[in-house]
Amino acid sequence: MDLLLILIPVIASGLFWTTGSRKKLHIINVAGSLALLLAAAAVTIRLQNAGVITYSILNGFFYIDALNALVLDITAVVSFLVSLYSVGYLNSEYPAAEDLKRIKLYYSLTSAFIFTMVLAATTQNLGLLWIAIEATTLASVFLVGFFNTKRSLEAAWKYIIICSVGIALAFLGIVFLYYSAHLIHNTESALNWSFLSAQAGSLDSGVLKLAFIFILVGFGTKAGLAPMHTWLPDAHSEAPSPVSALLSGVLLNNAMYGIVRFMSIVNKNLGDSTYTGRLMIAFGLLSVGASVLFILAQKDYKRTLAYSSIEHMGIISFALGLFTPASLLAAFFHMFNHSLTKSMLFLCAGNVLHKFKSKEIISISGLFKAMPLTGGAFFLGILAIAGLPPFSIFASELNIIIAAFTSGHIAVGSVFTFQIAAAFAAIAYALFRMFFGTPAENHNHEDNPAGNAVILALLAAILITGFYLPPFLQTLFASAARIVYGG
Repeated sequence: MDLLLILIPVIASGLFWTTGSRKKLHIINVAGSLALLLAAAAVTIRLQNAGVITYSILNGFFYIDALNALVLDITAVVSFLVSLYSVGYLNSEYPAAEDLKRIKLYYSLTSAFIFTMVLAATTQNLGLLWIAIEATTLASVFLVGFFNTKRSLEAAWKYIIICSVGIALAFLGIVFLYYSAHLIHNTESALNWSFLSAQAGSLDSGVLKLAFIFILVGFGTKAGLAPMHTWLPDAHSEAPSPVSALLSGVLLNNAMYGIVRFMSIVNKNLGDSTYTGRLMIAFGLLSVGASVLFILAQKDYKRTLAYSSIEHMGIISFALGLFTPASLLAAFFHMFNHSLTKSMLFLCAGNVLHKFKSKEIISISGLFKAMPLTGGAFFLGILAIAGLPPFSIFASELNIIIAAFTSGHIAVGSVFTFQIAAAFAAIAYALFRMFFGTPAENHNHEDNPAGNAVILALLAAILITGFYLPPFLQTLFASAARIVYGG
Protein backbone atom coordinates (compact mmCIF):
# COMPACT_ATOMS: atom_id res chain seq x y z
CA MET A 1 0.00 0.00 0.00
CA ASP A 2 2.86 2.40 0.79
CA LEU A 3 4.03 2.18 -2.82
CA LEU A 4 0.92 4.22 -3.66
CA LEU A 5 3.02 7.19 -2.60
CA ILE A 6 4.94 6.80 -5.84
CA LEU A 7 2.11 5.52 -8.00
CA ILE A 8 -0.54 8.15 -7.16
CA PRO A 9 1.07 11.11 -8.98
CA VAL A 10 2.01 8.87 -11.93
CA ILE A 11 -1.58 7.64 -12.30
CA ALA A 12 -2.98 11.15 -11.92
CA SER A 13 -0.60 12.49 -14.57
CA GLY A 14 -2.02 9.99 -17.07
CA LEU A 15 -5.65 10.42 -16.06
CA PHE A 16 -5.64 14.10 -16.96
CA TRP A 17 -5.45 13.15 -20.63
CA THR A 18 -8.48 10.84 -20.51
CA THR A 19 -11.11 13.55 -20.09
CA GLY A 20 -12.22 16.69 -21.86
CA SER A 21 -14.10 18.13 -18.89
CA ARG A 22 -12.63 21.05 -16.96
CA LYS A 23 -14.53 19.98 -13.83
CA LYS A 24 -13.18 16.42 -14.03
CA LEU A 25 -9.64 17.73 -14.43
CA HIS A 26 -10.01 19.69 -11.20
CA ILE A 27 -11.52 16.66 -9.45
CA ILE A 28 -8.65 14.38 -10.54
CA ASN A 29 -6.16 17.00 -9.40
CA VAL A 30 -7.63 17.46 -5.93
CA ALA A 31 -8.45 13.75 -5.43
CA GLY A 32 -4.93 12.70 -6.40
CA SER A 33 -3.25 15.18 -4.07
CA LEU A 34 -5.63 14.23 -1.26
CA ALA A 35 -4.83 10.52 -1.78
CA LEU A 36 -1.12 11.34 -1.63
CA LEU A 37 -1.63 13.29 1.60
CA LEU A 38 -3.55 10.43 3.21
CA ALA A 39 -0.92 7.89 2.11
CA ALA A 40 1.87 10.04 3.55
CA ALA A 41 -0.07 10.42 6.82
CA ALA A 42 -0.56 6.65 7.02
CA VAL A 43 3.17 6.04 6.54
CA THR A 44 4.05 8.62 9.20
CA ILE A 45 1.68 6.97 11.68
CA ARG A 46 3.23 3.57 10.95
CA LEU A 47 6.69 5.00 11.59
CA GLN A 48 5.77 5.77 15.20
CA ASN A 49 5.73 2.02 15.83
CA ALA A 50 8.04 0.64 13.14
CA GLY A 51 10.82 3.26 13.30
CA VAL A 52 11.88 2.42 9.73
CA ILE A 53 9.92 1.14 6.75
CA THR A 54 11.97 -0.75 4.14
CA TYR A 55 10.71 -2.36 0.94
CA SER A 56 12.29 -5.57 -0.34
CA ILE A 57 11.87 -4.68 -4.01
CA LEU A 58 14.87 -3.31 -5.90
CA ASN A 59 17.34 -4.32 -3.20
CA GLY A 60 15.62 -2.26 -0.54
CA PHE A 61 16.14 1.03 -2.39
CA PHE A 62 12.79 2.32 -1.12
CA TYR A 63 13.02 3.21 2.54
CA ILE A 64 11.32 5.64 4.90
CA ASP A 65 12.49 6.81 8.31
CA ALA A 66 11.63 9.98 10.23
CA LEU A 67 13.94 12.13 8.08
CA ASN A 68 12.35 10.84 4.87
CA ALA A 69 8.91 11.27 6.41
CA LEU A 70 9.59 14.91 7.26
CA VAL A 71 10.39 15.77 3.64
CA LEU A 72 7.59 13.53 2.38
CA ASP A 73 4.98 15.10 4.66
CA ILE A 74 5.98 18.63 3.66
CA THR A 75 5.70 17.57 0.01
CA ALA A 76 2.27 16.02 0.51
CA VAL A 77 0.82 18.89 2.57
CA VAL A 78 2.01 21.69 0.30
CA SER A 79 1.03 19.73 -2.84
CA PHE A 80 -2.51 19.25 -1.54
CA LEU A 81 -2.95 22.89 -0.59
CA VAL A 82 -1.51 24.05 -3.91
CA SER A 83 -3.88 21.71 -5.76
CA LEU A 84 -6.86 23.38 -4.06
CA TYR A 85 -5.56 26.83 -4.88
CA SER A 86 -4.88 25.85 -8.50
CA VAL A 87 -8.56 25.22 -9.25
CA GLY A 88 -9.58 28.88 -8.96
CA TYR A 89 -6.20 30.06 -10.25
CA LEU A 90 -6.49 28.12 -13.52
CA ASN A 91 -10.15 29.03 -14.00
CA SER A 92 -9.15 32.70 -13.83
CA GLU A 93 -5.95 32.33 -15.85
CA TYR A 94 -7.47 30.12 -18.57
CA PRO A 95 -11.23 30.77 -18.70
CA ALA A 96 -11.82 29.93 -22.37
CA ALA A 97 -12.86 26.48 -23.63
CA GLU A 98 -9.83 26.32 -25.92
CA ASP A 99 -7.56 26.67 -22.89
CA LEU A 100 -8.42 23.15 -21.75
CA LYS A 101 -5.21 21.67 -23.19
CA ARG A 102 -3.14 24.19 -21.22
CA ILE A 103 -4.89 23.10 -18.02
CA LYS A 104 -4.26 19.44 -18.85
CA LEU A 105 -0.61 20.18 -19.52
CA TYR A 106 -0.27 22.17 -16.31
CA TYR A 107 -1.79 19.44 -14.16
CA SER A 108 0.14 16.67 -15.89
CA LEU A 109 3.48 18.44 -15.47
CA THR A 110 2.70 19.31 -11.86
CA SER A 111 1.92 15.66 -11.07
CA ALA A 112 5.17 14.57 -12.74
CA PHE A 113 7.04 17.18 -10.67
CA ILE A 114 5.43 15.93 -7.45
CA PHE A 115 6.29 12.34 -8.41
CA THR A 116 10.00 13.18 -8.67
CA MET A 117 9.97 14.89 -5.27
CA VAL A 118 8.13 11.97 -3.65
CA LEU A 119 10.67 9.58 -5.18
CA ALA A 120 13.53 11.60 -3.69
CA ALA A 121 11.86 11.44 -0.27
CA THR A 122 11.23 7.67 -0.30
CA THR A 123 14.60 6.17 -1.24
CA GLN A 124 17.64 5.30 0.83
CA ASN A 125 19.85 4.79 -2.23
CA LEU A 126 21.92 7.92 -2.75
CA GLY A 127 22.35 7.11 -6.44
CA LEU A 128 18.59 6.90 -6.94
CA LEU A 129 18.25 10.09 -4.87
CA TRP A 130 20.56 11.83 -7.35
CA ILE A 131 18.42 10.57 -10.26
CA ALA A 132 15.25 11.82 -8.55
CA ILE A 133 16.67 15.28 -7.86
CA GLU A 134 17.89 15.54 -11.46
CA ALA A 135 14.41 14.47 -12.58
CA THR A 136 12.86 17.30 -10.55
CA THR A 137 14.69 19.71 -12.84
CA LEU A 138 13.47 18.01 -16.00
CA ALA A 139 9.88 17.86 -14.71
CA SER A 140 9.70 21.44 -13.45
CA VAL A 141 11.59 23.31 -16.17
CA PHE A 142 8.50 23.26 -18.40
CA LEU A 143 6.47 24.70 -15.54
CA VAL A 144 8.98 27.52 -15.08
CA GLY A 145 8.56 28.44 -18.76
CA PHE A 146 4.84 27.67 -18.80
CA PHE A 147 3.69 31.15 -19.86
CA ASN A 148 5.95 31.07 -22.95
CA THR A 149 7.03 34.68 -22.52
CA LYS A 150 10.55 35.84 -23.29
CA ARG A 151 11.39 36.23 -19.61
CA SER A 152 9.86 32.90 -18.56
CA LEU A 153 11.68 30.99 -21.32
CA GLU A 154 14.93 32.71 -20.39
CA ALA A 155 14.36 31.72 -16.75
CA ALA A 156 13.66 28.12 -17.79
CA TRP A 157 16.87 27.87 -19.80
CA LYS A 158 18.87 29.44 -16.98
CA TYR A 159 17.27 27.03 -14.53
CA ILE A 160 18.04 23.87 -16.47
CA ILE A 161 21.59 24.86 -17.43
CA ILE A 162 22.75 25.97 -13.98
CA CYS A 163 21.01 23.17 -12.09
CA SER A 164 22.25 20.54 -14.56
CA VAL A 165 25.83 21.70 -14.03
CA GLY A 166 25.29 21.56 -10.28
CA ILE A 167 23.74 18.09 -10.43
CA ALA A 168 26.67 16.93 -12.59
CA LEU A 169 29.02 17.98 -9.78
CA ALA A 170 26.85 16.13 -7.30
CA PHE A 171 27.15 13.05 -9.52
CA LEU A 172 30.93 13.18 -9.12
CA GLY A 173 30.41 13.24 -5.37
CA ILE A 174 28.20 10.14 -5.63
CA VAL A 175 30.92 8.42 -7.72
CA PHE A 176 33.55 9.17 -5.08
CA LEU A 177 31.21 7.91 -2.37
CA TYR A 178 30.58 4.69 -4.29
CA TYR A 179 34.32 4.21 -4.79
CA SER A 180 34.95 4.60 -1.07
CA ALA A 181 32.19 2.13 -0.18
CA HIS A 182 33.12 -0.33 -2.93
CA LEU A 183 36.62 -0.64 -1.47
CA ILE A 184 35.06 -2.20 1.63
CA HIS A 185 32.63 -4.61 0.10
CA ASN A 186 31.57 -5.30 -3.47
CA THR A 187 27.84 -5.05 -2.97
CA GLU A 188 24.80 -3.67 -4.73
CA SER A 189 23.97 -1.90 -1.46
CA ALA A 190 27.10 0.27 -1.57
CA LEU A 191 25.03 3.45 -1.96
CA ASN A 192 22.25 2.50 0.45
CA TRP A 193 21.91 4.70 3.52
CA SER A 194 21.61 1.75 5.92
CA PHE A 195 24.82 0.17 4.59
CA LEU A 196 26.79 3.43 4.52
CA SER A 197 25.65 4.36 8.01
CA ALA A 198 26.68 0.98 9.42
CA GLN A 199 30.03 1.03 7.60
CA ALA A 200 30.78 4.74 7.92
CA GLY A 201 33.82 4.20 10.12
CA SER A 202 35.47 2.01 7.48
CA LEU A 203 35.07 4.39 4.54
CA ASP A 204 38.07 6.27 3.17
CA SER A 205 38.09 9.65 4.91
CA GLY A 206 40.06 11.48 2.22
CA VAL A 207 37.72 10.35 -0.52
CA LEU A 208 34.68 11.23 1.61
CA LYS A 209 35.96 14.75 2.24
CA LEU A 210 36.40 15.31 -1.48
CA ALA A 211 33.01 13.77 -2.21
CA PHE A 212 31.30 16.06 0.30
CA ILE A 213 32.59 19.18 -1.46
CA PHE A 214 31.07 18.02 -4.75
CA ILE A 215 27.82 17.05 -3.03
CA LEU A 216 27.55 20.35 -1.18
CA VAL A 217 28.21 22.46 -4.27
CA GLY A 218 26.06 20.24 -6.51
CA PHE A 219 22.99 19.81 -4.31
CA GLY A 220 23.62 23.27 -2.86
CA THR A 221 23.03 24.67 -6.34
CA LYS A 222 19.59 23.05 -6.40
CA ALA A 223 18.93 24.18 -2.81
CA GLY A 224 19.66 27.79 -3.76
CA LEU A 225 22.71 28.34 -1.55
CA ALA A 226 24.84 31.33 -2.52
CA PRO A 227 26.83 31.77 -4.68
CA MET A 228 25.19 28.95 -6.72
CA HIS A 229 21.75 30.55 -6.37
CA THR A 230 21.54 32.56 -9.58
CA TRP A 231 18.83 30.41 -11.23
CA LEU A 232 16.42 30.66 -8.31
CA PRO A 233 15.11 34.27 -8.42
CA ASP A 234 14.29 34.03 -12.14
CA ALA A 235 12.66 30.60 -11.92
CA HIS A 236 10.57 31.35 -8.85
CA SER A 237 9.41 34.73 -10.11
CA GLU A 238 8.50 33.65 -13.67
CA ALA A 239 6.72 30.37 -12.84
CA PRO A 240 2.96 30.33 -12.19
CA SER A 241 2.40 31.24 -8.55
CA PRO A 242 1.25 27.74 -7.43
CA VAL A 243 4.42 26.34 -9.03
CA SER A 244 6.48 29.00 -7.24
CA ALA A 245 4.99 27.69 -3.99
CA LEU A 246 6.10 24.15 -4.87
CA LEU A 247 9.56 25.27 -5.95
CA SER A 248 10.22 27.27 -2.81
CA GLY A 249 8.21 25.29 -0.27
CA VAL A 250 9.11 21.77 -1.41
CA LEU A 251 11.84 21.46 -4.05
CA LEU A 252 14.56 23.23 -2.08
CA ASN A 253 14.03 20.79 0.80
CA ASN A 254 14.75 17.80 -1.45
CA ALA A 255 18.20 19.10 -2.31
CA MET A 256 18.93 20.05 1.30
CA TYR A 257 17.79 16.56 2.33
CA GLY A 258 20.47 15.06 0.06
CA ILE A 259 23.15 17.19 1.72
CA VAL A 260 21.92 16.20 5.19
CA ARG A 261 22.10 12.47 4.45
CA PHE A 262 25.64 12.74 3.14
CA MET A 263 26.79 15.09 5.92
CA SER A 264 25.71 12.57 8.54
CA ILE A 265 27.82 9.81 6.93
CA VAL A 266 30.89 12.05 6.68
CA ASN A 267 30.59 13.21 10.29
CA LYS A 268 30.25 9.64 11.52
CA ASN A 269 33.33 8.66 9.53
CA LEU A 270 35.45 11.57 10.80
CA GLY A 271 34.19 11.33 14.37
CA ASP A 272 33.17 14.99 14.57
CA SER A 273 31.44 17.68 12.54
CA THR A 274 34.28 20.21 12.24
CA TYR A 275 34.96 19.62 8.55
CA THR A 276 31.38 19.62 7.29
CA GLY A 277 30.27 22.15 9.90
CA ARG A 278 32.66 24.86 8.75
CA LEU A 279 31.55 24.47 5.15
CA MET A 280 27.83 24.43 6.00
CA ILE A 281 28.14 27.46 8.29
CA ALA A 282 30.16 29.37 5.67
CA PHE A 283 27.63 28.72 2.90
CA GLY A 284 24.82 29.50 5.31
CA LEU A 285 26.18 32.88 6.36
CA LEU A 286 27.07 33.75 2.77
CA SER A 287 23.53 32.92 1.62
CA VAL A 288 21.85 34.98 4.33
CA GLY A 289 24.18 37.93 3.80
CA ALA A 290 23.86 37.92 0.01
CA SER A 291 20.07 37.68 0.17
CA VAL A 292 19.88 40.84 2.30
CA LEU A 293 21.74 42.87 -0.33
CA PHE A 294 19.68 41.50 -3.21
CA ILE A 295 16.35 42.00 -1.41
CA LEU A 296 17.14 45.69 -1.00
CA ALA A 297 17.69 46.03 -4.74
CA GLN A 298 14.50 44.28 -5.90
CA LYS A 299 11.62 45.94 -7.75
CA ASP A 300 9.64 42.69 -8.25
CA TYR A 301 7.78 41.28 -5.23
CA LYS A 302 8.00 37.66 -6.45
CA ARG A 303 11.78 38.01 -6.89
CA THR A 304 11.92 39.47 -3.38
CA LEU A 305 10.19 36.35 -2.05
CA ALA A 306 12.62 34.22 -4.07
CA TYR A 307 15.63 35.91 -2.49
CA SER A 308 14.00 35.35 0.88
CA SER A 309 14.06 31.63 0.08
CA ILE A 310 17.83 31.87 -0.41
CA GLU A 311 18.05 33.51 3.01
CA HIS A 312 16.12 30.71 4.68
CA MET A 313 18.07 27.93 2.97
CA GLY A 314 21.12 29.69 4.38
CA ILE A 315 19.55 29.66 7.85
CA ILE A 316 18.92 25.91 7.58
CA SER A 317 22.48 25.34 6.33
CA PHE A 318 23.86 27.34 9.26
CA ALA A 319 21.84 25.32 11.78
CA LEU A 320 22.91 22.03 10.20
CA GLY A 321 26.53 23.16 10.32
CA LEU A 322 26.34 23.68 14.08
CA PHE A 323 25.48 19.96 14.24
CA THR A 324 24.21 19.68 17.78
CA PRO A 325 20.99 17.88 18.72
CA ALA A 326 19.36 21.23 19.47
CA SER A 327 20.49 22.87 16.21
CA LEU A 328 19.39 19.90 14.10
CA LEU A 329 15.98 19.94 15.77
CA ALA A 330 15.72 23.67 15.08
CA ALA A 331 16.86 23.18 11.47
CA PHE A 332 14.10 20.70 10.72
CA PHE A 333 11.55 22.88 12.51
CA HIS A 334 12.69 25.79 10.38
CA MET A 335 12.44 23.70 7.21
CA PHE A 336 8.82 22.98 8.07
CA ASN A 337 8.10 26.62 8.98
CA HIS A 338 9.66 28.03 5.84
CA SER A 339 7.77 25.62 3.59
CA LEU A 340 4.37 26.64 4.95
CA THR A 341 5.12 30.35 5.21
CA LYS A 342 6.72 30.78 1.81
CA SER A 343 4.03 28.70 0.13
CA MET A 344 1.42 31.02 1.62
CA LEU A 345 3.30 34.11 0.46
CA PHE A 346 3.61 32.90 -3.13
CA LEU A 347 -0.10 32.06 -3.21
CA CYS A 348 -0.86 35.56 -1.91
CA ALA A 349 1.44 36.91 -4.62
CA GLY A 350 -0.63 34.98 -7.16
CA ASN A 351 -3.78 36.78 -6.01
CA VAL A 352 -2.03 40.15 -6.16
CA LEU A 353 -0.68 39.48 -9.64
CA HIS A 354 -4.11 38.40 -10.86
CA LYS A 355 -5.68 41.68 -9.71
CA PHE A 356 -2.94 44.22 -10.52
CA LYS A 357 -1.45 42.47 -13.59
CA SER A 358 2.02 43.53 -12.47
CA LYS A 359 4.89 42.14 -10.40
CA GLU A 360 6.45 45.58 -9.94
CA ILE A 361 6.37 46.72 -6.33
CA ILE A 362 5.96 50.33 -7.39
CA SER A 363 2.76 49.44 -9.27
CA ILE A 364 1.06 48.06 -6.15
CA SER A 365 -0.50 50.25 -3.48
CA GLY A 366 -3.34 50.07 -1.00
CA LEU A 367 -3.44 46.27 -0.74
CA PHE A 368 -5.27 46.49 2.57
CA LYS A 369 -8.13 48.34 0.87
CA ALA A 370 -8.05 46.67 -2.54
CA MET A 371 -7.77 43.08 -1.28
CA PRO A 372 -8.52 42.93 2.45
CA LEU A 373 -8.13 39.17 2.88
CA THR A 374 -5.08 38.73 0.62
CA GLY A 375 -3.52 41.98 1.76
CA GLY A 376 -3.91 41.12 5.44
CA ALA A 377 -2.57 37.58 5.01
CA PHE A 378 0.29 38.80 2.80
CA PHE A 379 1.30 41.43 5.37
CA LEU A 380 1.20 38.96 8.26
CA GLY A 381 3.10 36.42 6.13
CA ILE A 382 5.85 38.97 5.53
CA LEU A 383 6.08 39.58 9.28
CA ALA A 384 6.29 35.81 9.74
CA ILE A 385 8.96 35.20 7.08
CA ALA A 386 10.96 38.10 8.53
CA GLY A 387 11.06 36.27 11.86
CA LEU A 388 8.74 38.27 14.08
CA PRO A 389 6.79 36.72 16.97
CA PRO A 390 4.39 35.08 17.50
CA PHE A 391 4.92 33.22 14.22
CA SER A 392 6.69 29.88 13.96
CA ILE A 393 9.78 31.13 12.09
CA PHE A 394 10.59 33.34 15.08
CA ALA A 395 10.59 30.23 17.28
CA SER A 396 12.90 28.23 15.02
CA GLU A 397 15.27 31.13 14.42
CA LEU A 398 15.43 31.82 18.16
CA ASN A 399 16.25 28.15 18.80
CA ILE A 400 19.02 28.28 16.19
CA ILE A 401 20.54 31.37 17.83
CA ILE A 402 20.38 29.72 21.26
CA ALA A 403 21.98 26.56 19.83
CA ALA A 404 24.80 28.62 18.32
CA PHE A 405 25.67 30.42 21.55
CA THR A 406 25.25 27.43 23.86
CA SER A 407 27.54 25.33 21.63
CA GLY A 408 30.31 27.92 21.86
CA HIS A 409 29.92 29.47 18.39
CA ILE A 410 29.86 33.00 19.77
CA ALA A 411 31.39 34.81 16.78
CA VAL A 412 29.36 33.14 14.01
CA GLY A 413 26.27 33.26 16.22
CA SER A 414 26.66 37.02 16.54
CA VAL A 415 27.11 37.43 12.79
CA PHE A 416 24.07 35.25 12.14
CA THR A 417 21.92 37.25 14.58
CA PHE A 418 22.92 40.52 12.93
CA GLN A 419 22.18 39.09 9.48
CA ILE A 420 18.65 37.93 10.22
CA ALA A 421 17.91 41.31 11.84
CA ALA A 422 19.17 42.97 8.64
CA ALA A 423 17.03 40.58 6.57
CA PHE A 424 13.91 41.72 8.45
CA ALA A 425 14.76 45.36 7.78
CA ALA A 426 15.40 44.63 4.09
CA ILE A 427 12.09 42.80 3.59
CA ALA A 428 10.17 45.50 5.43
CA TYR A 429 11.81 48.23 3.35
CA ALA A 430 11.17 46.38 0.07
CA LEU A 431 7.56 45.25 0.53
CA PHE A 432 5.71 47.26 3.17
CA ARG A 433 4.99 50.12 0.76
CA MET A 434 2.61 47.83 -1.18
CA PHE A 435 0.08 47.71 1.63
CA PHE A 436 -0.57 51.36 2.34
CA GLY A 437 -2.01 54.23 0.37
CA THR A 438 -4.99 54.33 -1.95
CA PRO A 439 -5.39 51.69 -4.66
CA ALA A 440 -6.01 52.71 -8.26
CA GLU A 441 -9.40 51.01 -8.00
CA ASN A 442 -11.36 50.00 -4.94
CA HIS A 443 -13.10 47.01 -6.49
CA ASN A 444 -12.46 43.96 -4.31
CA HIS A 445 -11.17 41.23 -6.63
CA GLU A 446 -10.63 38.02 -4.65
CA ASP A 447 -12.55 35.41 -6.61
CA ASN A 448 -10.78 32.21 -5.55
CA PRO A 449 -12.69 31.01 -2.43
CA ALA A 450 -10.84 27.68 -2.14
CA GLY A 451 -7.51 29.43 -2.68
CA ASN A 452 -8.31 32.02 -0.05
CA ALA A 453 -9.25 29.25 2.38
CA VAL A 454 -5.85 27.65 1.73
CA ILE A 455 -4.09 30.94 2.47
CA LEU A 456 -6.01 31.34 5.74
CA ALA A 457 -5.27 27.71 6.72
CA LEU A 458 -1.54 28.25 6.15
CA LEU A 459 -1.65 31.50 8.11
CA ALA A 460 -3.37 29.74 11.00
CA ALA A 461 -0.79 26.92 10.92
CA ILE A 462 2.24 29.21 11.12
CA LEU A 463 0.58 31.23 13.88
CA ILE A 464 -0.39 28.23 16.03
CA THR A 465 2.98 26.46 15.68
CA GLY A 466 4.66 29.67 16.79
CA PHE A 467 3.60 28.96 20.37
CA TYR A 468 2.30 25.38 20.30
CA LEU A 469 3.93 22.49 18.46
CA PRO A 470 1.73 19.36 18.32
CA PRO A 471 3.36 16.29 19.93
CA PHE A 472 3.46 14.33 16.66
CA LEU A 473 5.50 17.12 15.04
CA GLN A 474 7.81 17.29 18.05
CA THR A 475 8.37 13.54 17.76
CA LEU A 476 8.98 13.73 14.01
CA PHE A 477 11.54 16.55 14.27
CA ALA A 478 13.30 14.94 17.23
CA SER A 479 13.48 11.55 15.51
CA ALA A 480 14.90 13.11 12.34
CA ALA A 481 17.53 14.95 14.41
CA ARG A 482 18.54 11.72 16.18
CA ILE A 483 18.93 9.91 12.87
CA VAL A 484 21.27 12.58 11.50
CA TYR A 485 23.22 13.13 14.72
CA GLY A 486 23.56 9.48 15.59
CA GLY A 487 24.17 8.27 12.05
